[in-house]
Amino acid sequence: MSTQGAASPGGAPSALSAEYRIAHLQDRLASGELGELGVRMELRGDSVLVTGTVPSEPCREDVLRTVREELAGLAVHCDIVVSETSSPDHAEELP
Repeated sequence: MSTQGAASPGGAPSALSAEYRIAHLQDRLASGELGELGVRMELRGDSVLVTGTVPSEPCREDVLRTVREELAGLAVHCDIVVSETSSPDHAEELP
């Protein structure tokens, strides 16, 4: 219902409100038990793009759950990659 630049109940434009919510979420991710500093968020028009790399699938799910909670009501596009941290299954051959 709201558009970018429309006033929010507090009188601030909704884009500023979205930016505030994104900044709060980034602080929450960095300081919480997730400790995820490799996740970035950008406001693009009326949606949020979440990108980055996390160490495991459960961590990715935790980040996504937190993003959904914090940014409820905003369109969120997620491109979070799980890094491969397993041991190699074969020896590397050098020339």
